[in-house]
Amino acid sequence: MAQTPAKFYATGKSIDYTPVAAVLAGTVVAISNIIGITVADIAAGVLGSLTIEGIVNLPKTTAAWTQGLPVYWDATGTPDSGDASSGAANQLGVGVYIGMAVAAAGSGDDFGKVKLNAQVPNNIAVA
Repeated sequence: MAQTPAKFYATGKSIDYTPVAAVLAGTVVAISNIIGITVADIAAGVLGSLTIEGIVNLPKTTAAWTQGLPVYWDATGTPDSGDASSGAANQLGVGVYIGMAVAAAGSGDDFGKVKLNAQVPNNIAVA
């Protein structure tokens, strides 16, 4: 008996997303263990898209980053430059895993470069 064939659906670089409330382009969205970034503004109740691959510049907390270590998204974190408690990335293990730092960042840097949803090497522990 032959297997029922799978059918190609998408490249996997983005996923469908329908927000309950309107979201702006560049919003970090956590759906359980899937983290994505809105690529355009999406109105409430309207189907849009989240990118789940690639390298993005994320607003970060004041602490310095080490290249090649895990990065976490704290939805209530305070960015180095921006609104308090508006969300920020960190390497302190606070929040949900979002990816790996692809470049070092200084404590005074406003943004850090992250490879979204990168596979973590076996020798690195994720909080």
